[in-house]
Amino acid sequence: MSNYNVLLNNLDILELKKVKESLPLVLDEVDKGMSITDALLNLTNAEIEFRDDRAKKVNVKVSNFPYIKTIRDFDFTYQPMIRKDEIIDLCTLRFVEAKENIIFIGSPGVGKTHLATSIGIEAASQRISTYFINFSTLMEKFKSAAKENRIEQVVRHYLKYTLLIIDEIGYLPIDKETAYALFQLVAARYEKKPLILTTNQNFNRWGELFGDSIIANAIIDRLVHHSRIIKITGQSYRIKDKNIYDEEESLKTTF
Repeated sequence: MSNYNVLLNNLDILELKKVKESLPLVLDEVDKGMSITDALLNLTNAEIEFRDDRAKKVNVKVSNFPYIKTIRDFDFTYQPMIRKDEIIDLCTLRFVEAKENIIFIGSPGVGKTHLATSIGIEAASQRISTYFINFSTLMEKFKSAAKENRIEQVVRHYLKYTLLIIDEIGYLPIDKETAYALFQLVAARYEKKPLILTTNQNFNRWGELFGDSIIANAIIDRLVHHSRIIKITGQSYRIKDKNIYDEEESLKTTF
């Protein structure tokens, strides 16, 4: 076996996939006069870039996002009330370092989940431990945990993520015990690790939602202390280009 083939075999054993892939082109450059040092630098840079890109993709995959949409996919012209510069600033992830929460408030379909997901994907791409969960799913986990007296275990699990995204608070009411479990999670992360929340309910409705105004106020107090609150008003993206209002007028005319 030639030394070249032994080298390729060694690269397989060491799992230096990108080095192996780049080797022929780099050797051609060496034949043209490139120094060995520069050749090794090019090979190792290619491997580092490959591994970093792979790690980003894995991090995004395990973060449980409902879909892959970045901020570039968001139509700011459809929701002019949203300040694009503010969202771009959030994508710098300075809020993570500052341990600030982000709270999106708005009616269904205005883009809250898209924005939360986009910021989360940016964080995951930067290899920040991130997890996305629907509020109803989280509450079901708390309900099951309460039956087995292991709420603290669930709280510790979701505390481990640097950035936790809780989507769609407000669609279903919850009982006091589950609301208190959410309070424990929010309190555990308070001033330590940031949250991104989306909700269709203004804070003055949370007492009704959680079945207890005291618990609701305690949750709100900790959420908003260090937070960016972004209220979105506008039409739902889901009816964009559907012309349903024109159709309604047509129906009225017909009948």
